[in-house]
Amino acid sequence: MRFVIIGAGRVGLRTARVLREEGHEIVLVERDGALVRRARNEEFTVIDGDGSKEAILEEAGVTKADAVGALTSDLNVNFTVCMIANHYGCRTIMRIDEAYREEIYRKYADEVDEVVYPERLGAIGAKNALLGGTIRAVADIAPHLQIVELTITDDAPVNGYTISELELPADATVLAFGKRDGDLEIPSEDESLAAGDRLVVLADFDVLSEVRQLLVGADPEQIVTTAGSTNGGAS
Repeated sequence: MRFVIIGAGRVGLRTARVLREEGHEIVLVERDGALVRRARNEEFTVIDGDGSKEAILEEAGVTKADAVGALTSDLNVNFTVCMIANHYGCRTIMRIDEAYREEIYRKYADEVDEVVYPERLGAIGAKNALLGGTIRAVADIAPHLQIVELTITDDAPVNGYTISELELPADATVLAFGKRDGDLEIPSEDESLAAGDRLVVLADFDVLSEVRQLLVGADPEQIVTTAGSTNGGAS
């Protein structure tokens, strides 16, 4: 997937790193020279300019982006970015600091696809919001290990299987299971899998696509991660 991230500060750069590790295409937009140089030193594509300007967003590839993350510390810039990105049909994610009052949050939440509090959610939370969908990253355990929560779909190859019949790749293991709208629990081998059920899986990044195909049933390039609150990393 293609993402444009506005802001190459702490939140934006960490989010970009997480997305790049999963093979996504990232373009950063930043107007602070030092932050531009830092991101470029990490071999990111960076557009030097004000992300609230439509011409800059077009240069960054907003016309082909799947989602735009406005992750600067400036609420006005973030909101303007999202309004422009919405015009181009992108999923829009806006950073808002916890210092803002609840009524301000509600006002902006109606205008964008998702509002995130990076101070609380961390880079994984911002990544989840950008991706949207039926899979939720819970935590990065190590450079190549991630815990994800997946929701079984009607098209999943394992729909109707029991836990004992589930054959995941060698570098993946089930940690918890929950029926639709039920609590997550230690899985029983006799539990059957149905659409809407959830599995929490620990997996190596190299086998995540295979795990997703089994449990979600979509093509790996079309699978996206569910937005949701998580405390998987610091902002």
